[in-house]
Formats: sequence, structure tokens, C-alpha cells
Amino acid sequence: MDPIPSLIPSPRRTAPAPPGAGPLPLDGRTVIEAAPGTEGTARWLRTAVGAATGLPLPDGPRSGGSGRSGRSGNGSRIVLGVSPDIARESGPEGYRIAVDTEAVRIDGGGPAGVFWAAQTLRQLLGPDAYRAAPIAPGRAWTVPPTVIEDAPRFAWRGLMLDVSRHFMPKDGVLRYLDLLAAHKLNVFHFHLTDDQGWRVEIKRHPRLTEAGAWRSRTKWGHRASELWDEKPHGGYYTQDDIREIVAYAAERHITVVPEIDIPGHSQAAIAAYPELGNTDVIDTTSLAVWDTWGITANVLAPTDNTLRFYEGVFEELLDLFPLSSSPFSPFIHIGGDECLKDQWRRSPAARARMREQGLADEDELQSWIVRHFDRWLADRGRRLIGWDEILEGGTTDTGLTPGAAVSSWRGYAGGIAAAKAGHDVVMCPEQQVYLDHRQAAGEDEPMPIGYVRTLEDVYRFEPVPPQLTAAEAAHVLGAQANVWTEVMQDRSRVDYQIFPRLAAFAEAVWSSLPAPMERDYADFERRMAGHYRRLDALGVEYRPPGGPLPWQRRPGVLGRPIEGSPPNV
Repeated sequence: MDPIPSLIPSPRRTAPAPPGAGPLPLDGRTVIEAAPGTEGTARWLRTAVGAATGLPLPDGPRSGGSGRSGRSGNGSRIVLGVSPDIARESGPEGYRIAVDTEAVRIDGGGPAGVFWAAQTLRQLLGPDAYRAAPIAPGRAWTVPPTVIEDAPRFAWRGLMLDVSRHFMPKDGVLRYLDLLAAHKLNVFHFHLTDDQGWRVEIKRHPRLTEAGAWRSRTKWGHRASELWDEKPHGGYYTQDDIREIVAYAAERHITVVPEIDIPGHSQAAIAAYPELGNTDVIDTTSLAVWDTWGITANVLAPTDNTLRFYEGVFEELLDLFPLSSSPFSPFIHIGGDECLKDQWRRSPAARARMREQGLADEDELQSWIVRHFDRWLADRGRRLIGWDEILEGGTTDTGLTPGAAVSSWRGYAGGIAAAKAGHDVVMCPEQQVYLDHRQAAGEDEPMPIGYVRTLEDVYRFEPVPPQLTAAEAAHVLGAQANVWTEVMQDRSRVDYQIFPRLAAFAEAVWSSLPAPMERDYADFERRMAGHYRRLDALGVEYRPPGGPLPWQRRPGVLGRPIEGSPPNV
């Protein structure tokens, strides 16, 4: 067995222990000495690692000071500090861990770096450090002697979770924030609205959740399936739920980026407030929250009423997702993808709007809506981010404010275009990092969707395309894995689709890896053998390396296993 547990993601540098050095014991006398700026990590160590080990981990005598005193009370120490030198060399998320015969010394470039180092310390303690309570009271806990120096490659390391197609209760969201933290991921893209459900309370528009959060039944499997789940489905987060989620994430140095989808993917909102739809071409009062998958023709009307309505939505949203020290807290995602324009083509009101604004076609009309909210958010110190369709609109440039950013999902092309135009980019190409896509070609995969993307495929994901110059590549903030939940009815299915591939993604965006085909996947597989034990301790229902277990399969439920074509579930 390796003296240093297999770390995921792999750190930049690990120095061997000096000859004769032994493991450092952690026991009832072990204290935490937390310098200013590290108090949050000290609290996390007591609640998470303390719960698993049964150790109290009280404050040491020098907590709040330099953290460099001698051994306290003949016990070992966990010493936390912020280092300007590490900040200069590796940024605020960089860190250094040094374990010797007296202490675990953790220095971070900032509070976030200290927290990521604490995640590494938890890995060093072994899989049982991931449990909620001690399974062997009185056992000896030790940390192997080592020096680890580490920092992330990318600033934006995210997961997008769709809670609109299938609602995830608040406790499940908090659990996923812990799972992101365990993998050193720092952005949670919260997809809160879609055709199939509106999931955030907006006080000035109460029917968004009274009516828009619920559907009468749900398609079971791919949209071509003849099966239905006839139970009503829905749910939403109150504003206090959202505040709790945002605060819980911030304690783990994770930024929550909310998404409110406009102008497409909006049938749930139109079902709640029919005047938002194209009332001059369809009877919007007959619409219900959508119960199947795909792309609906029911999109927002380009009226002043619609603009004012969503300005009100965003006003409340800005209060729920306040600005903070995180560089990503200004971002608000507006969706902007897959907006069918058939109703606009038939709508006299839409054509009148186009004439009024001098717009050539419906693509420019969508761009006009996007730009309206881009300017509206910028005027309030925020930054719009949207799917790569926001680049479209028939103009010679993007027409977006300089702060607007793009989530590149239809391959790399949108991200390349955005970076060349001077916009920041988050890479999330569906061909590489859509974790709702099936993990193998076998018939046992539950409701298989889209491309086959194995653990190795995700491990070899490269966020920066070679077409970019160094200056253009600097606009690539990072990457995120996306999880659309049309065929994920519960937490078990979400776990199955996300894990273990999220561990591979985490390494691809954190670690300084060689070119994709030069990466040592065999070494990653070796380290995953230990990581599966951590996931077991956390209760993650991942896909086993040998394929789905019998209860993870969904025989007889239609998927769409078409290689090489978009899934469009």
C-alpha cells in the first residue's frame, strides 16, 4: 500500500518524507491553530473530519496568531495560515501542506487555498474520514509524513445541475455542494428554470411556483418512449432555501451561479403567466407545465411586459445571489439556447418589434432580448453569461458588453469565437463533458442518452482548444461538466450519471496534466481504486467500473443511444 493515499485530483508536487520520518498521530489532544482568515476551514475540519474521527479538534493556544508555536499540551497540531508568498506564486487557491513529527502545517494563498488543502488532508486520513460518524471508536488516526504543493490550473471548475426537469430537494443540493468541495470544484451552476418546472420563489410573481413548479405527469425515458410516470412532479426552493444554499456553498468556497432561461425553455413561466407568451398566435391559457422532453415552440413574447416581468425576476435574484469576494459572484446565467422562432415568425407583435428596432430577422430579435438583459445586468455591476447561442444575431460583432461571457456547449466553436472576440468563456462541450450522456455502449446502461463518454474520455478532456493564441486562451476561465436530468428521476440516478466521471473531470480542470493522449490514465485508474472507497463512505451510488449493478439498470425504458448526433432529449 502506498504510504501516501492516492490523491484525486493529483497535486503539482509531492515530496517524499525524510528518511526515518513516521506518521503524525491525531488524537484527543490534537488542536487546530487557525490564523486570521482560516477560521472557516477550522470549523469545517471540526464538523466534517471531527465527525468522522470522533476527535474534538479544539482551538490551540495560538489560534488567531502566527500559528507557529511549539507542540501544545504534548499533542499534535493542525496549523492553518495564509501565506502572501504562496499567493504571489500560486494564487489564492494554491496551498502547501507539510507533515512532520509535530504538526500538519497548512499554508494557503488565501482562505480558499487553505480549504482545498484541508480537502487533501482528509484524503490523507483515508476513506473512513469521509463517514458521518466513527465506525471504530478509539482507533488511531495518523497522517503520513509528506510535503505537498498544489494549485489549480483553472479558476472556474464547475458542475451544472439541472433541477428543472427533475427537482432535487434542498438537502440533496447541499449534499452535492459537499461532493463538489471534496473534488476541489468551486462553481455550482444552478439551472433553476425550464419548460418542465420553475424552481425558485419570486415573491412579486407567486404563480411562478404556485403553478409553474408542478406538472401533472412525466415522460418515462426518452421523449419517443410510450411510457409515462403518472404521478405529479415538482417542487421549488423558497428564497430562504436559496440563501441557505448560497451561504453553505460560500463556506466551502463554491460560488453558486443561477440560471433563469430566456427567451426559450420558458413554457413553465408561460403556463403560470399566459401573457408572457405569444398570445396573438396561440392560446397561451391552454398551456401547462411541459411533461415531456425536447424543445418546445412556446417561447417568450418580445414585449415590454415580458422585459419588465423578467427585470423583476432578476431584481429579486440579485438579492438572493449577492456580490462577494468570489470573482464569479457577479455572473447571472440567462440561458439563451434552443429558442425556436416559429411563433415569432407568425406573430404580428414580434414583427412590429423587429420593425421598431430595425432588426432584420428573428435571430436578431433574440439577440436584441439577450442584449437588453446584458446591459441591464451590467448597469447593476453584474455579468451576463449564456449558452453559445448568445453570440448569434446577424451582426458583425457580438454586440455584447465586454463583461458578457459564454458557456460553450455545442462543441468548442462558440468558445473559440467568443475568446477571439474578447469575451470570457467557460468550456462545457456536450461531446466531452455532458454527464447525462451514457458511460458505455452496452445495453445495460439505464435509459442511455447521446454519445458514449467513458471515464477515460472525460479524463482526457482538454478545455483550451489549440486554435487560440495565448492571449485568447487567457479568456478561458475554465470548464464545467453539465448534467441534464430528463431521465434522472431521483438522487440515485443523478449519482450514477455523475460519478465516477466527475472525479476525472476534477483532475482535468485542477491538475497540470500533459496533452490529452499523453495523460497517464493507468495511473488515474490506480488512484481511482482508492477513491471508490471514499465515494462508498460518502454513500455515492456511482457506476461501478464493471458496469451497472442490477438495480441500477432500467430494462424496457427507451433511451436514445445514437452515436454522433445530438441527443436533444
